Amino acid sequence: MITFIISLVALVLGYLVYGAIVERVMRPDDRETPAIRLADGVDYVALPTWKVFMIQFLNIAGTGPIFGAIMGMWFGPASYLWIVLGCIFAGAVHDFMSGMLSLRHDGANLPTLIGKYLGNGTRVVMLIFTVLLLMMVGAVFVYSPALILKDMWGGDDATIWWIVTIFVYYVVATLLPIDKIIGRVYPLFAIALLVMAAGLLVGLFVKMPHLPELWNMGDLSQWTGSHVVDGKDTLGVTAYLQKNPIFPCLFITIACGAISGFHATQSPLMARCLKSERLARPVFYGAMITEGIVALIWATVSSYFFYYGGWKEVVSPEQVTEFMAQVQLADGKTLIQYFTAPQVVNLVCSGWLGIVGGTLAVLGVVAAPITSGDTAFRSARLIIAEALHFEQKSMVRRLMISVPLFVASLLLLIWQMENPNGFNVLWQYFGWSNQALSVFTLWMITVYLARNHKAYIITLIPAIFMTVVCTSFLIASPQALGHGEWTPWVAMAVIVVAVVWFSAWLRKNRTVTPPSR
Repeated sequence: MITFIISLVALVLGYLVYGAIVERVMRPDDRETPAIRLADGVDYVALPTWKVFMIQFLNIAGTGPIFGAIMGMWFGPASYLWIVLGCIFAGAVHDFMSGMLSLRHDGANLPTLIGKYLGNGTRVVMLIFTVLLLMMVGAVFVYSPALILKDMWGGDDATIWWIVTIFVYYVVATLLPIDKIIGRVYPLFAIALLVMAAGLLVGLFVKMPHLPELWNMGDLSQWTGSHVVDGKDTLGVTAYLQKNPIFPCLFITIACGAISGFHATQSPLMARCLKSERLARPVFYGAMITEGIVALIWATVSSYFFYYGGWKEVVSPEQVTEFMAQVQLADGKTLIQYFTAPQVVNLVCSGWLGIVGGTLAVLGVVAAPITSGDTAFRSARLIIAEALHFEQKSMVRRLMISVPLFVASLLLLIWQMENPNGFNVLWQYFGWSNQALSVFTLWMITVYLARNHKAYIITLIPAIFMTVVCTSFLIASPQALGHGEWTPWVAMAVIVVAVVWFSAWLRKNRTVTPPSR
């Protein structure tokens, strides 16, 4: 628990100290925001600050800081380092800066900002890339909450009905003005998600369980020893790490709890609703720190669940017997294969928080991906409208863009359901694409800061690091080339190329644009 407590304090201090430093780089002022200057009653709508925060938090949360943190903890306590350092120095900076740039450019969407600072060719590529990513988000975040809901109500036969229900909601929420559904319902869902996190946090401090600590992360035997049955590693971490090396796979697995390119597509939505630039730090930087805390809590809970046998406290005796029988077989599942991330959520919430608290917590977990899914479609609609110069006050114009998006996402969803491993494949593509988008966003922000004689180092280092991560993943991942032995050489080559390229660009371009606020 010591590592967890230190990490929790570090995230709070990160907001108070480093968040203030990052804020001074952009110097928010009292200029009129897009929500006031360009108000249209549909997407540009000034909302109360607390609502903007709650919507931003729920938009970026999804299942990432929950499912990603659960799977990320299979890499051990190193996950704590990535959640804390990634959130403070990369993710929160990424979200704050993309939100501030949108505020300074009339609520512009990400591809437009990338085109302005990285060139029109990059803008076209990122326009296509971003829309495809958002459609994947919509498809993934229909299926995952439907699986949880069918376990709660309806059984296996109800899956298709939950998918239809969620998708119908997506259509309505995407087309209506932002204050009609999103502005009214999202804050309630966000509260449910935060209540769930608070309940689990209290549970951790009440139980004070023995957990893996950061200084023991090199000794797997300390946590896995209790899971050896007849010489077989029933936990399965050793085999998992052999296939998925900690670098770079950890940094792809835990995305939303540390840094996520998807967030840069969501920040412009709230940049169009903020009443003042001075609210950008609590809304954008603060929402990301809050998400980091949620990820930290779930990483800790799953650590106890998997490594120290906490699963035996929250599952039925029949499930324990069934699992222990399976691991006796030559082809038996390991613990991390037997209990999937959605199952861990269900079991922990109901086992720790009781019927009422557990139901509220699971509803929060269900609401998070659903609300990220519908705002993904909304972002895609606005991005395409901005590229085609289609006004969005008219419902007909909104339908002209939205209908093809929904049809394409439905086809992707059908493919996912018809393939036995479709969800896992789509999630892997989503995970890498998500982090690749953060690379482009960080480089775009770095160019902006350098051109305007601001402290570009705050995004240059995360930009280089995430470039190395995404490139190395293509080399090391078993789902890609699977040549992990090349990773160090590829990483060093990417660092050299990135530093040389940026240095050359800086010498040529930095003095072109005068400093600006």
